[in-house]
Amino acid sequence: MLILAAIPLGNPADASTNLREAIVCAKYIAAEDSRKFSRLCSDLAVTHSAKIISFFEGNEIERLDELVKIMESGSDLLVVTDAGMPGISDPGYRLVRAAIAKNIKIKVLPGPSAVTTALLLSGLPSDRFCFEGFAPRTGGARESWFENLANEERTIILFEAPHRLLECLADAKSVFGPDRLGAICREMTKTYEEVIRGDLETLHNWAATTEILGEITLVIAGFDPDSRKFSATDLIAAVLKQEAAGISRKEAIAEVAKLTGVAKREVFDAMVTFKSQDRLAP
Repeated sequence: MLILAAIPLGNPADASTNLREAIVCAKYIAAEDSRKFSRLCSDLAVTHSAKIISFFEGNEIERLDELVKIMESGSDLLVVTDAGMPGISDPGYRLVRAAIAKNIKIKVLPGPSAVTTALLLSGLPSDRFCFEGFAPRTGGARESWFENLANEERTIILFEAPHRLLECLADAKSVFGPDRLGAICREMTKTYEEVIRGDLETLHNWAATTEILGEITLVIAGFDPDSRKFSATDLIAAVLKQEAAGISRKEAIAEVAKLTGVAKREVFDAMVTFKSQDRLAP
């Protein structure tokens, strides 16, 4: 059996009884960081006799065959990450797929999750949300990434490294606008847990004047369709920008319609007007 176990985000008291028992009984444990796992066992006052197998992002693929063979031999495999649930921006998904392919039973030990914890702390709508993992590291890729989320109506949750948070917020503010609501959730469940709520302008200003340390989860309100307002001039400028990037006018119109949520016909009509004015210009 493949057992995926949720690990406390910071407070060991959040560990479930099932997790404690699984650690004690395990013969094989795939751990993201053996030292952090050892520290967790110490905090939980549990001991184990399992063989610890290193299983992190850098070796995830090459470890799959070895881990599947362990389970095929009749032994259970317990998978733990540094914090939260395996497979959620941590190793686990590929192993689940490999186990399914071999008809190996899968069990999940529910528990802490940075995604849902931050969502509730943010105070933003929680009935519909999307988790986007880590934002791209480079500015251009990150801006494009946010542009693809510009019309996302669900609450958006993402992870970010402390040293990139300021740049990330700058790009989010540029794409979503400074008035979009959000929350920075830092060091959740730990001693210095902190939640900063406000619009993106406020969050950016906070990040610009604060030494940022610890684990960061960023929550951003979804797009409100009722706030959508694009003038013909806005649509024309957007199409011309797309054309300057090297795509045809037809493709540019379709892309602008997708990005703005404006009907393709409305974008097309704006360009027809623009073309007519261009012809009449001296």
